[in-house]
Amino acid sequence: MDEFDIERVADPDLDEPVLVEGLPGVGHVGKLAAEHLLEELESELVRRVYSTHFPPQVSIDDGQAQLACAEFHAVTPEEGQDLLVLSGDHQAQDNQGHYGLTDTFLDIADEFGVQRVFALGGVPTGELIEEYDVLGATTTEDFKETLEDAGVAFREDEPAGGIVGVSGLLLGLSKRRDVPASCLMGETSGYLVDPKSAQAVLEILQDVIGFEVDYSSLEDRADEMEEVVRKIQEMEQQNSPSPADEDLRYIG
Repeated sequence: MDEFDIERVADPDLDEPVLVEGLPGVGHVGKLAAEHLLEELESELVRRVYSTHFPPQVSIDDGQAQLACAEFHAVTPEEGQDLLVLSGDHQAQDNQGHYGLTDTFLDIADEFGVQRVFALGGVPTGELIEEYDVLGATTTEDFKETLEDAGVAFREDEPAGGIVGVSGLLLGLSKRRDVPASCLMGETSGYLVDPKSAQAVLEILQDVIGFEVDYSSLEDRADEMEEVVRKIQEMEQQNSPSPADEDLRYIG
């Protein structure tokens, strides 16, 4: 197998599509968002990308094995722009792979005439939160103004340390290709899979692009995660020492 191997599955005609990337990351925010788009909107698998930089494994679905890969689906909603959605279960395991895969992804986007790029992800807060802001980073001032109007927050020096992985490289390498790109990052604790953050990101994207999706399934998953958090908090409270125990340990 080649270092970066593209399987051509279908070649639909798309009208100036927008690339939407949602690969695994903090809180699985981008992955959840991309998968929800594909669940709610009619889509067609168009490309698979295999690479020796992915983990050496296969996924199993109903007994069928599938080599680790990233997938592109074409989405043509009744309202809004056509989409090219990049999803998958893995990112590259090394720096060279990240660069090579991102270049390959952008080559495929170019084949389909992509005009704008949106990378979706999460930014960790380190604590459980109630209100989910969406932070942004862009390659053009026009793009920034559009996203600010949609409610995206642009904060100096955030996220700390920049944006790593495919989401960050999509911005950097798209800029070198003169393709406007942005990263939408939902705030998340970073401890658990976060459907609420994914919904916050999708609502911004929906406002900017104009598609319509139902969020019921994401809301149901969010309720399930809240129950998990509640149980974790109860366990922590049960296992935390009482003031008397603390005093005894101090005295001893």
